[in-house]
Amino acid sequence: MGEERERAGGAEGPGLPKALPPLAAAALVFVAAGAVLMLEILAVRLLAPYVGLTLETTTSIIGAALGGIALGAAVGGYFADRTNTYLLIVGLLVGGGLLTLLTVPIVHLLGPEARGEGDIAALGITIVALVPAAAALSAVSPAVAHLQLHDLRASGTIVGRLSAWATAGALVGTFGTGFVIVPLMPVDTAVLVIGAALVGVGLTLAVVSSVPPAGLAAVALLAVALGALTATSDSPCLRDSKYHCLSLVSDPERPGNFELLLDEVHNSYVDVDDPEVLGYAYTRWIAEGIDAGYPGKAPIDAVFVGGGGLSLPRWLDATRPGSRATVLEVDEEIIHLVEDRIRLPAPPQLSVEIGDARVTMLELPTDAADVVVGDAFSGYTVPWQLTTVEWLQEVQRVLKPDGLYAVNLIDYEPADFFAAEEATFLEVFDHVQLAARVGEDERPGGGNLILFGSDRPLPPLVTSRAAQAEGVATYTQAAVEELASGAEVLRDDFAPVDQLRTITIG
Repeated sequence: MGEERERAGGAEGPGLPKALPPLAAAALVFVAAGAVLMLEILAVRLLAPYVGLTLETTTSIIGAALGGIALGAAVGGYFADRTNTYLLIVGLLVGGGLLTLLTVPIVHLLGPEARGEGDIAALGITIVALVPAAAALSAVSPAVAHLQLHDLRASGTIVGRLSAWATAGALVGTFGTGFVIVPLMPVDTAVLVIGAALVGVGLTLAVVSSVPPAGLAAVALLAVALGALTATSDSPCLRDSKYHCLSLVSDPERPGNFELLLDEVHNSYVDVDDPEVLGYAYTRWIAEGIDAGYPGKAPIDAVFVGGGGLSLPRWLDATRPGSRATVLEVDEEIIHLVEDRIRLPAPPQLSVEIGDARVTMLELPTDAADVVVGDAFSGYTVPWQLTTVEWLQEVQRVLKPDGLYAVNLIDYEPADFFAAEEATFLEVFDHVQLAARVGEDERPGGGNLILFGSDRPLPPLVTSRAAQAEGVATYTQAAVEELASGAEVLRDDFAPVDQLRTITIG
């Protein structure tokens, strides 16, 4: 009771630690909370090359981070009441920084084993790599609050102020990472900087708290060692962009040619010298469908949703001189990377619009394109906003009345997502066809599936001997209607594509 009275009256009291200056206390919780949110966002980028950017992956990372925050708040408050609070805060900041430095090596070590293992693997890696650091840093706020609460009459003001500063740190960390850090530097480097900064703040506080020099030196050496481990940890990325881990793989059989990899998944094959060569089978099916829908070699106007290695736009320019192509690509770094390796068709034959296609498509004129090609999906990820009725209606607006929409989809048995997309196509277009490898019982097999939609009757689009040799068949509208039977149409307010898809990687 005596101690409670001393606290209530504002006296320091025997054995009570001295409060930090208000600005210093605010700075500590600001930095710690901001670092947690920065790590959470960077974890999405670290994991993407291994498990993709599905809704479940992002949910796993957010959930794991929140679990670490809750654990840290509880444990930090418990130990703040029972230990030297200054040394506890020092330990939490230094420990949080060291654990941050470990996140990159952990992800690069465990990530390759998680490919194709689903969302549980993503959650497991996140728990191991992110939760310890998030817990240590989230324990800083209750520890600092313990130091500052010397007067219960002002407890609401003190706790509220610290909470506000922590939230401000989280906001700055969130916006700073998304808008500044990720575009400014590689993800691995960003994590290294954050970890080093946290250790630096902790050591600075340790000096003020009279921690023995030997302890400071040991921590500094450990931080340098972990920093070196982070800096030398093998990254699968040639270049980090805002959206992807970008890599190029040379073709050993055809020197100079290469494949573009996004998040370690094969995206495009580029023949540098001969743009008529389409290295991936599904791109040949799309090209064959365009040629069948527009016989002869007259120039056409085309829109490509997803640029990748620009294989199809280059093919169009080479096979139909005078054609005009507009590429809608969300990731500007992909275009720059490809430009560094190949010569692109000159304007006005090719224009590139950077941004989400759902937005940039709105800027295109009505009845402007003979063909729209959708190739924005990968083995891991599907931009759900490019799957719905509302999106197809926008594509339909841009197409000329007799235009053709061809989209590359990726799904595997039971192919629930593909069935839903077929139903969605049938909702919008009068005529729909499918080109796919034949699986069991003459049904489409898994992998790349090309849907064609138009408001005019279509001839069989993919029927060449080359396509048949690859096991491809063209499915009529009646077959598509049968395959889509019972599937729900995807709309902007209901498009659970991540839950419907079956992902198979390598």
